[in-house]
Amino acid sequence: MKLQDYFENTCGIGVLSTADDKGKVNAAIYGRPHFMDEKTVVFIASDRLTHSNLGKNPSAIYLFKEEGSYKGHRLYLTKTHEEKDSPLIEKIRRKRDKGTGSKYGTESKFLIYFKVKKLLPLIGDGK
Repeated sequence: MKLQDYFENTCGIGVLSTADDKGKVNAAIYGRPHFMDEKTVVFIASDRLTHSNLGKNPSAIYLFKEEGSYKGHRLYLTKTHEEKDSPLIEKIRRKRDKGTGSKYGTESKFLIYFKVKKLLPLIGDGK
């Protein structure tokens, strides 16, 4: 199964972990990645700590745990670029996320592009 199909059809919870230029780590709950192609994913982010960290250190890990199990994936990512208030954001947002929260319409959003550098299962080294 392609990764894109997996993330479109699998329920679960995701965490995007980043670190600043001094190595101070942050982890935040994030929705499933949006796939531009099999090796490029994007996340929609507000201008908060995750976004700030990625401006200082382009490395991140996205951990996804499937609902009701200990199955899932870890995606090792490197930020390539971002777009502020991109019109693509509204096109790719999942329907259930649209209109959530009153701040969504007023604060800037960033479409952050990543290259998938490595893929591992949630538990173990994939061997």
